[in-house]
Amino acid sequence: MMGSTSVLSSVARRLQGKVALITGGASGIGECTAKLFAQHGARVVVVDIQDDKGHSLCADLGPAVASYVHCDVTNEADVKHAVDTAVSLHGKLDIMFNNAGVIDDLSSGFLNGEKSAFEKVVAINVLGAYLGTKHAARVMAPARAGSIVTTASAASVMGGLVSPAYTCSKHAVVGLMRCAAAELGPFRVRANCVSPHAVATPMARKALGITDDEELERMVEATANLKGTRLKAQDLAEAVLYLGSDESSYVSGHNLLVDGGFTVTKRW
Repeated sequence: MMGSTSVLSSVARRLQGKVALITGGASGIGECTAKLFAQHGARVVVVDIQDDKGHSLCADLGPAVASYVHCDVTNEADVKHAVDTAVSLHGKLDIMFNNAGVIDDLSSGFLNGEKSAFEKVVAINVLGAYLGTKHAARVMAPARAGSIVTTASAASVMGGLVSPAYTCSKHAVVGLMRCAAAELGPFRVRANCVSPHAVATPMARKALGITDDEELERMVEATANLKGTRLKAQDLAEAVLYLGSDESSYVSGHNLLVDGGFTVTKRW
């Protein structure tokens, strides 16, 4: 019986001893992932510009488990500082989750879109992922270990779901991830993406003009291919947990779609 308990305990804490940095970690998918990582034994550095939410989350998780760093992911000095802080506090960085992102007006297109809005989406979603990957690689490559995960989207594999800016940015982060997987593989550093259908997060609710999670989940379920279940932020956190853990030790260069088969069967 004691042996069985020991095995179950080791399985339950899949990130024991690992250090993770999560951009956009104060809310939505990032917040859910930070909580799940902590449950599985990781020490978490939460990176965001939402200072109150970030500090509150880290206080809930406990100072021995979580730390908060203010960081604008489009500012290289901020990103470098965040990565250096993780290494200074914990001596290493095992998992980099490039999760920070924005979406513009869903009705924005080529005929009515604004250059400034396009540039903002690309700066945060693409440049942010590039800088996060660059500075994670800076410390992971010499250590000969690490996992870099970037949030993409169902819009990374098809067009017409949302705006050109968001679609372009999510196609781009998949390309960045593949370049990282190719370049960093010889250093035993893995790179992957996780691509959700629409998840009930503050960003998605704002973009869709919906205030209630239940309403958004019902809307997504109505368009979904996989019936009888609803996509939640927890599902994305579980996918990132897998890609960050040693369970995916031979998975690199992969775009993991968490969309219930939506992108192979339907259009929005």
